[in-house]
Amino acid sequence: MGHQMSEWSHLFKTGIALFAIVNPIGSVPIFLSATNGWSDVDRARTVRTVALTVFMVLVTAVFLGDRILQFFGISIASFQVGGGILLLLMAISMMHAHQSGFRHTPEEMRAASEREAVAVVPLSIPLLAGPGAISSMIIAADQSGSFWGHVMLILPVAVVSFLVWVILMLSVGIAHRLGTIGINVVTRLMGLILAAMAIEFMARGLGRLFPGLLTE
Repeated sequence: MGHQMSEWSHLFKTGIALFAIVNPIGSVPIFLSATNGWSDVDRARTVRTVALTVFMVLVTAVFLGDRILQFFGISIASFQVGGGILLLLMAISMMHAHQSGFRHTPEEMRAASEREAVAVVPLSIPLLAGPGAISSMIIAADQSGSFWGHVMLILPVAVVSFLVWVILMLSVGIAHRLGTIGINVVTRLMGLILAAMAIEFMARGLGRLFPGLLTE
């Protein structure tokens, strides 16, 4: 029973961490500027594509991430330290409430195929399912160990992908309500949580790379 509880709490923690890393609320302004002047139908279609792409990228990371790492001869420990540094950089820019801007010309926006492309790059990759989210899923998969542990990780990924869909669907209203200041405040808070998680990642990775470093 205790083991099951710890498994659920691990999934819950993974879900919260993933939500902070993916940060759909922080991406609302970017989504709005990228889809400026689009019809609601086009926006809704784009949101669906974004959520599906995020889901597929992260599930792939859970099941194949470690194989891809093995192929390049990278240890999970190095990846934890590297991923941690990456998350920390991301957290720092979030705490400054910087939004990375993606500019598109009106001509680009007219083509339907371009709209699909925008949904995948940059909105899904690297904005939402970026290296930070991918590395956190590979590490979570590594910690879960068993095949069923991997399968269970689809749950937090699905929940976060669903939340991405919900938040972006509501984005017009959210932006209106929160305003730039509100979104910046939320992004800063997420950044703070993320910074702490990044240090945790690095500490674990360093502990694996240099076993004598952390004495229990």
